[in-house]
Amino acid sequence: MKQSILIVEDEDKIARLLEIELEFEGYRVVKEKNGIDGLETYYKGKWDLILLDIMIPGLSGTQLLQRIRKNDANIPVILLTAKSSIADKVEGLDLGANDYITKPFVIEELLARVRAALRVGATKDTASLMADTWLSAGDLRLHEGTREVLRGEHSVELTPREFDLLVHLLRHQRQVLSRDQLLENVWGMDYAGDTNVVDVYIRYVRNKIDPTRQLPELIHTVRGIGYVLKESV
Repeated sequence: MKQSILIVEDEDKIARLLEIELEFEGYRVVKEKNGIDGLETYYKGKWDLILLDIMIPGLSGTQLLQRIRKNDANIPVILLTAKSSIADKVEGLDLGANDYITKPFVIEELLARVRAALRVGATKDTASLMADTWLSAGDLRLHEGTREVLRGEHSVELTPREFDLLVHLLRHQRQVLSRDQLLENVWGMDYAGDTNVVDVYIRYVRNKIDPTRQLPELIHTVRGIGYVLKESV
């Protein structure tokens, strides 16, 4: 069965280009030009991935993303936008997007990002079948099914992206993970750019699991490589 991709993009030339290229790759594609129609079509179908422009009429792309995430935390969403600052990218990713592509883009790179996001989505679907378990390190515990995070007896509130990052670190305890590895496996990016986004989110997670900086450190920086989650000796 063909994987289904919903495109919400108001620029006709870009939407048509995406439709042609994705259909050539073997995907089933449906297009919408505004956020209201995009939301209605989203609810009517079963989608494997969504390509979402931020600057669309009706509901904005970020508003549409927020509504999608309230209904489904796992469906891969790739944002398309002319905005290129790190702050803009962090905002989009923090709302739950899996990836962020700046216009104008090279179609080969976009297709690679689509394949990567679909791989991550498939991994999450498989993992959800085994989600009734706790992951832990020291006094940090995380439940994949309920998305509950505890540090000792205190609840920790994480965004969807922060949660996914912590899950990956917990699943690979004591393993040094490069920034590129984290991008590929958490964000679904199979390229070496924008690795500073990882640093930003590591800082977010550290601050949330230890806001007072008085607890044993769990997420360690490995200079020149990346990060490792392990209990301090």
